[in-house]
Amino acid sequence: MYRTFALASVVVLGTALPVPSFADSGKHWVATWATSPATFFVYTAPPVPVFPPGAPTTFAPANIQPDLVFPFPDAATSGATANNQTFRSIIKPDLWGNTMRFRFSNTFGSQPVTFSAVTVGLQEYSGNVVDGTMVRVTFGGSQSVTIPVGQEIWSDATRLPWVDGDGDDPALQGRNLAVSYAVAGDSGPMTFHSGANQTSFITSAGSGDHTADFDVFAYEYTTASWFFIDAADVMARADTIVVCAFGDSITDGTHTTFNINDRWSNVLSRRLHNAYGNKVSVVNEAIGGNRVVNPVVFPATSGQAATDRLNRDVLGLSGLTHVVWLEGINDLGGGHTVEAIEAGYQTIVATLHANGIKVMGATMTSALGLLNPAEGWYPGYAGGGDNGPAVDANRMILNTFIRTSGLYDGVVDFDAATLDPSTGNMMAEYLPNSQFTELPWDYLHPNHAGYTAMGEAIDLSFFASHLH
Repeated sequence: MYRTFALASVVVLGTALPVPSFADSGKHWVATWATSPATFFVYTAPPVPVFPPGAPTTFAPANIQPDLVFPFPDAATSGATANNQTFRSIIKPDLWGNTMRFRFSNTFGSQPVTFSAVTVGLQEYSGNVVDGTMVRVTFGGSQSVTIPVGQEIWSDATRLPWVDGDGDDPALQGRNLAVSYAVAGDSGPMTFHSGANQTSFITSAGSGDHTADFDVFAYEYTTASWFFIDAADVMARADTIVVCAFGDSITDGTHTTFNINDRWSNVLSRRLHNAYGNKVSVVNEAIGGNRVVNPVVFPATSGQAATDRLNRDVLGLSGLTHVVWLEGINDLGGGHTVEAIEAGYQTIVATLHANGIKVMGATMTSALGLLNPAEGWYPGYAGGGDNGPAVDANRMILNTFIRTSGLYDGVVDFDAATLDPSTGNMMAEYLPNSQFTELPWDYLHPNHAGYTAMGEAIDLSFFASHLH
């Protein structure tokens, strides 16, 4: 199975080769993985255990993020920064090829950040890299790069000799890349995406450059976030379509199964690849808690409003052709009016259309909440946050707008695909979350089964006109 990997052993850490003329090959850059930089990392200490035994129980939201005071020891006092240490971020390309490039972001930094070295290789398991697949990533021919405040920088084209030219090797489908980057000195505030639903790895502060390590041993710490890296492109056929899943936590994958890529966008990706092979790439630019319109609270991990981040996160994607957009429930929970949200929909869709992008609008799934006494739910529940009768009533008004306004080029009815009409909530089998099985249901985020139902509800014919 791994014959192609062994052949690459002689180029380990060789300088990334410049790519000659792609114009002759009919290829161009297309997004193969992406995430949205949301804000800069702010340390939050985990709740203190209850003591002594028998003391009143203290409740706190469950968190899949490890305690990051260990890799960032100054985080609890002088601020959360990286210092002379290495990140190994795990990302899943949606479309493979033998030439890729990688983008790093200092969007929310307050000082320049320098990476002294960057490598990429095929993840084996944990933070280990498959022997013979590690390649040096360069920037303008240099091993190091400094990213100015507020900027993003692409690497040079990077040859992956162990990948066949068309990227259709079955041994690679669904596999992850390990992108390692060593921070030189102090990073300052770290631009990041909080809810990666993917484990990545960090060495201890002061440990230096471990980008060339094949083993995980120096990477003592884990994180459930992506730091600094925010996109990867692949050189692919000019007729490749790029689909962006855009929205909030229900697109970001909250409550789905950790580390296995089963968001509704991943389900859509699998269906499209089954139907059209390597002519398509699906990437995810959602942020948990995100809103369509302002005001938003900054520097919350929910990021800037969709209207403000559209140019960077969506229109900034290489080769973009389609957007599937699910958003609005956090606006309703934050007290925004239906009219303001509809105006936000119109503004964003008009901008996408002006750039030649086709947009599929997605109806919002149920936010009714704890209102079914037959299943032991609180009958007098008035709602809170993004749940409750008032929010759900406005959600249904917005869903009618999405279905009938004619604003979109197509519609996917996620609500109809997941709703139990007898309760007004999502179907019960979609509610117990797939990350924390002992937590109460939040009646908002689907689990693995729910995300699968959503991904299967999308009509593939919406994309077909670009795939012939």
